[in-house]
Amino acid sequence: MFVKELTKKYDGKAVVDGVSFDIPKRSVISMIGPNGAGKSTVLNILSRLIARDSGLVDFEGQDISHWKSKELAKRLAILTQSNNIQMKLTVQELVTFGRFPYSGNHVTGEDMAIVERAIQYMELAPFRDRFIDELSGGQRQRALIAMVIAQDTEYVLLDEPTNNLDIYHATNMMKIVRRLCDDLGKTVILVLHEINYAAFYSDYICAFVDGRVARFGTVREVMNKEVLSKIYNVDFEILEIEGKPLSIYY
Repeated sequence: MFVKELTKKYDGKAVVDGVSFDIPKRSVISMIGPNGAGKSTVLNILSRLIARDSGLVDFEGQDISHWKSKELAKRLAILTQSNNIQMKLTVQELVTFGRFPYSGNHVTGEDMAIVERAIQYMELAPFRDRFIDELSGGQRQRALIAMVIAQDTEYVLLDEPTNNLDIYHATNMMKIVRRLCDDLGKTVILVLHEINYAAFYSDYICAFVDGRVARFGTVREVMNKEVLSKIYNVDFEILEIEGKPLSIYY
């Protein structure tokens, strides 16, 4: 999967301006950058939630706009920032929605076996019959990830999955992201504001400024004080913890 010269404008202003980069398979790729830098817009273009004005999103050898929705949903899943579920659903019912691209409303025994594996993988068995609106924020996020696992796509797109989570639940969420890649072989693309989570749990980082890619590379290539200081316009120092470059800023 790669993108080339992506552009998106609102009211004549480019919020995504000539963005190009490749997405390595079976990796965790984090998009970082200041507010309004274009990260979420690019993620939504990758998933076809919003239309690009120009440029190319190549998905498995053809423009993503040429994919039929049902077939694309078998290969790519996205969780946006706003997942306000209005229906009264249990955890198991929510996770079962992940099988919709395959079986529609006629869920098979094979589908339910996949749903069960996703529930067990996310350690949600004790909550399977609990309604979503009765869960804590961390439990709800895990249920949504279980739905994505049940959807069984190679690509998983997550828009700020740690948003509104405390440190404990945010850290667990990032461990889950890492497991999706390492255990299940998925390519995970996510938007993050916390750059140290990006540094510790990612393989690659794509840094945005003013709708453009300021730097794309490995964690070490992006997580240095010169690059980060230019991106965020604050002073940085870089520490090494468990062999990972982590930042402090002031």
